Amino acid sequence: MSESQGTMTLAFELSALKELEFPKDVFEGSRAWSKYVGVITDEPTYVVTNYTRKKRIRQDFFSGPKGKFESLKSVKHHFDTDRHVLVGTEEIDKKMAEETGWEYLHISDAAEKAGWKLGENREENQIEIEEDIRENWP
Repeated sequence: MSESQGTMTLAFELSALKELEFPKDVFEGSRAWSKYVGVITDEPTYVVTNYTRKKRIRQDFFSGPKGKFESLKSVKHHFDTDRHVLVGTEEIDKKMAEETGWEYLHISDAAEKAGWKLGENREENQIEIEEDIRENWP
């Protein structure tokens, strides 16, 4: 790890990542001020794997077979940093973050603060992802 990297663990809820116009660029840019960057979701593992592979995103962690709540607890335990921040989209994400000792940022607030561009065609992105899931069904 370079000295310039921060001491923060940053997690994107998958739906928040899907709202970004350039998720790969956001992920890579976040590494400048985050030691670890990953994805959490309640979706099956193959959904995250397909999405991140298609977008060429290299994640340090992801939910795997665990749900979001268990993943947040596990990541906080295994990734020892000064801060743990979850970027999400729903009130339940905020509640889980609070219950597991994470800070929470809604994707629109995070995007505004970090200068990230939200996608113009979020619905199209969701349809595209759903089609990929069907094509890559295990």
